[in-house]
Amino acid sequence: MTTAELMDYAEVITRFDPVLGLEVHVELSTATKMFCGCSNKFGGEPNTHVCPTCLGLPGSLPVVNAVAVESAIRIGLALNCEIAPWCRFARKNYFYPDMPKNFQTSQYDEPIAFNGYLDVTLDDGEVVRVQIERAHMEEDTGKSLHVGGTSGRIHGAEHSLLDYNRAGVPLIEIVTKTIEGTGERAPEVARAYVSTLRDLLQALDVSDVRMDQGSLRCDANVSLMERGAAEFGTRTETKNVNSLRSVERAVRFEMTRQAAILAAGGSILQETRHFEEASGTTRAGRRKETSEDYRYFPEPDLVPIAPSADWVEELRGTLPELPAERRKRVQADWSLTDLELRDLVNAGAIDLVAATADAGAPPAEARSWWMSYLSQQANTRGVDLGALPITPGQVARVIALVADGALTNKLARDVVDGVLAGEGEPDHVVETRGLKVVSDDSALYAAVDEALAANPDVATKIREGKHAAAGAIVGAVMKATQGQADAKRVRELILTRCGA
Repeated sequence: MTTAELMDYAEVITRFDPVLGLEVHVELSTATKMFCGCSNKFGGEPNTHVCPTCLGLPGSLPVVNAVAVESAIRIGLALNCEIAPWCRFARKNYFYPDMPKNFQTSQYDEPIAFNGYLDVTLDDGEVVRVQIERAHMEEDTGKSLHVGGTSGRIHGAEHSLLDYNRAGVPLIEIVTKTIEGTGERAPEVARAYVSTLRDLLQALDVSDVRMDQGSLRCDANVSLMERGAAEFGTRTETKNVNSLRSVERAVRFEMTRQAAILAAGGSILQETRHFEEASGTTRAGRRKETSEDYRYFPEPDLVPIAPSADWVEELRGTLPELPAERRKRVQADWSLTDLELRDLVNAGAIDLVAATADAGAPPAEARSWWMSYLSQQANTRGVDLGALPITPGQVARVIALVADGALTNKLARDVVDGVLAGEGEPDHVVETRGLKVVSDDSALYAAVDEALAANPDVATKIREGKHAAAGAIVGAVMKATQGQADAKRVRELILTRCGA
């Protein structure tokens, strides 16, 4: 679809109300797969983490992973869901090469968790409550690699390779109820929801939530309804969107694409679509199946799951401080304004600042380092703040060296540069780069005398009581010592020399 076939976003909002539904698939970080003892470790040589059960060979029988069930309950509790006292698995039947059994073991009308909500804070502080329909257990599929062609997809490929290492990996699918009333902020709400959910799952330590590796994937359902209409429009489902930015872009694009079709008198097909990262567009996949097409029926090889109320409460007691609660505490403890807190959240810096403070740094200084110089370095490298090759402990050590007078702020940045360059721990960088502050008064006096001699007019002004002029001499000394002098001490020596 060309740009000319898209409706301007502002016009979309004036003519249509967007309706969203978000399905997030979370791979659990259990040691083994959902129904067998194969390794759940990411990667590995193709088809090495497999067995008769996850390959669906005749005579093999599944056994439920107990830790995966625990994780599902804890996720449900964190999402304010009701936990089913009795639920069971079902077979979702469809043929696809990366489904070795020709069915997926999932849950259908009896999920383990249902009827919850997640409060989502947008960039300006507005809170949107997203209702959760269900969170259910299932298994992941294998992975297809299409060789040849230009798109990396099956169309135009010369042949395909199948890796079943991922087949059977434990999945939790979290499905929202329809999200209405978000208007022009619908794409932002979608991104913020997935971001908030990712943070919650990370706090629960049930998944590594690596969107780039597929352990957290979002299917974005989008439809439009005419202003004032009573019925929802036909939806599309953009599959497996794998970054927060892409979730926002996919929703926005679908809104402009669908609006253009509807305005021209066309109809929206209920279909799956694929998001094209390079262009920010979606393209058609397959016609979307209904639940009847999957011919669900209860899984005969697995017994129902019946978590007792006592067990559920025991698992509730294992929940950590969740991100929303932690942010409230951090804001109070660090005396942050709402804007300062939002900046920390948007930068993904709360955990980094907290860990730096835990390592001994004052929170205000820890926040300053991560939100200023280190944020600049992350932007320059094009990576997230947490991906910088420096630890909170190392940042705390640099802050301590400044506090002890061993480094100036400029030298501290040089030390951080060395750590980021892989030169070792801060103290080692100080030693190898020769960055320690010059604190020997005899050496400083020599530099001061040289600077005064080179600037006699400035020296005269200082002797006449114009102390502000000392700044020029301080600058000259700092330049001569390559920034390694203590500027405060240099100023004191200048005034002493000038008898001021």
